[in-house]
Amino acid sequence: MAKYLVTGGAGFIGSHIVEELRARGENIVILDNFYSGKPENLAAGADALPDWYREKAAAANVFDLVTWSQGNVTCIKGDIRDYRACVKACHGVDYVLHQGALRSVPKSMDDPYSYNAVNIDGTLNLLRAARECGAKRFVFASSSSVYGDTDQFPQKETAYPLLISPYALSKLTGEYYCRIFAVNYGLETVALRYFNVFGPRQALDDEYAVVIPKFITCILNGEQPPIFGNGKQSRDFSFVKNVVKANLAAAVQPKVGGEVFNVACGRDNSVLQLVEFLNEFAGTQIEPKFLPVRLGDVFKTHADITKLSALLNAAPDYDFKQGLKITFEWFKQKYAAGR
Repeated sequence: MAKYLVTGGAGFIGSHIVEELRARGENIVILDNFYSGKPENLAAGADALPDWYREKAAAANVFDLVTWSQGNVTCIKGDIRDYRACVKACHGVDYVLHQGALRSVPKSMDDPYSYNAVNIDGTLNLLRAARECGAKRFVFASSSSVYGDTDQFPQKETAYPLLISPYALSKLTGEYYCRIFAVNYGLETVALRYFNVFGPRQALDDEYAVVIPKFITCILNGEQPPIFGNGKQSRDFSFVKNVVKANLAAAVQPKVGGEVFNVACGRDNSVLQLVEFLNEFAGTQIEPKFLPVRLGDVFKTHADITKLSALLNAAPDYDFKQGLKITFEWFKQKYAAGR
């Protein structure tokens, strides 16, 4: 069996990748500092975590290396800013799926230094460790934010980047480092530009919460979902299972080393349409409340997914409404359970 390292494996996207790898019986190493990742996410599709690990994951210093193993899964509590943690995690690994990152665009506007340290320095540490440990391929989670506030749609991988946030800069820098390691150091790399990923287990992070879990929670609570702008802004929303499919294909698909791929559905939906669908699912008629536009937000994302389908063979299995329905039902059950 192959051995996969999933950084940020206790987080939203990472835990879904780990869940699918478990279902396939692969050997898995998780590296997570539990800053935003949750120990309970690792229990998805597996037995409950031992109590001692939950306690240490929550209490240990961010750079302490705490290791737990269960079946074919090993989890290391460590930080990608710590090179020794990267080397330990990469030892004997065939494929690195690098999901660990700070992710919020508005938060990056307030704290660009942290985004440099984690998303740029951390990625460089991991690339170096992967190369030194002999990994076959390094898959990097990039972002549609690298396109910036463009008026050219659908967005193609060859488009000139028009960055408007530190988060976008950190992701594009990660892509460039991947290319440098592919060209100069013999490490095959693939970059995946995620477009507005959503799905079960997505976190609610106060004012920085991403739109779909925030809106679902508002609708379930009978509250008005907040729209920053006029609601006509649109996104190419990507259901998390489509993203998992793209990652696992990017690890093993031949002749895609050095490539960059959009990961999306290939069509955009407005924020007002999102509210309409959620009201339909809930049987409600809750109107949104409109707030000023936030710094760093783009008006539209809409991906060209020709390469995703043709070269990576990873066309999406779920469209936006199908994925949204699944996500709504997950949050509804969680809400009903009082969690």
